[in-house]
Amino acid sequence: MDRLFGWMRAKKPDNAEREVWANVPKHVAIIMDGNGRWARRQGMPRIAGHRAGMKNVKKIAIAANAIGVEALTLYAFSTENWNRPPEEVDFLMQLPQEFFPLEIGELKANNVRIMMMGSRVGLPEHTLRAVDSAIEETKHNTGLILNFALNYGGRRELVLGIRQLAEEVRSGERSIEEITEETFPQYLQSNGLPDVDLMIRTSGEIRISNFMLWQLAYTELWFTDVFWPEFTEEHFYEAIRSYQGRARRYGKV
Repeated sequence: MDRLFGWMRAKKPDNAEREVWANVPKHVAIIMDGNGRWARRQGMPRIAGHRAGMKNVKKIAIAANAIGVEALTLYAFSTENWNRPPEEVDFLMQLPQEFFPLEIGELKANNVRIMMMGSRVGLPEHTLRAVDSAIEETKHNTGLILNFALNYGGRRELVLGIRQLAEEVRSGERSIEEITEETFPQYLQSNGLPDVDLMIRTSGEIRISNFMLWQLAYTELWFTDVFWPEFTEEHFYEAIRSYQGRARRYGKV
């Protein structure tokens, strides 16, 4: 059962319902959790869960695009995920080769633009080729930005940003006085994207797992027990409706 705000089914909006979606989060982030546990419940190996989860990505991206979400960031592979069994890691690194050729056509038709954040160091060449090809194919699209956090860790992102900033101060390119909360985000891997308005995590876990630590400072959080392969458009719209019902005060009364 979903933890926040009772069950409230939401339909995909049609022209008559667009006013319902006026207060839509600009940037939604999702921790796509529960693939392995879903597979075990089906009596299948963990990698079957990852494949099922991959197939869910396009569906939720198109749903987000339909209501005017500007950016959707998906936690695809964390810096900690390298500690998983080698055969599982190898399978996850192959998924972009499988996903993009199958789905890029429909994503392009829906004006979706692919992006990636995270470290390229350590990623296999075949993984990077698949991602880079999708980025190139969709670079002129103007709809939803579908941003994959791949080989990404929030702490690493902050350390790398601080290193770059420190080097610029040392070289005289930037003064210490210029370092503010407004200028620092340009050193993050999400540079160019708005801060996250809504973060969704599936599978019943209630933590952020080293995900976008700076960008989640004032994010609304929404958790569900539903495993990612079973997460539908209706679940996504339920999360959006929950967001719409909240008052974001940013420390004010």
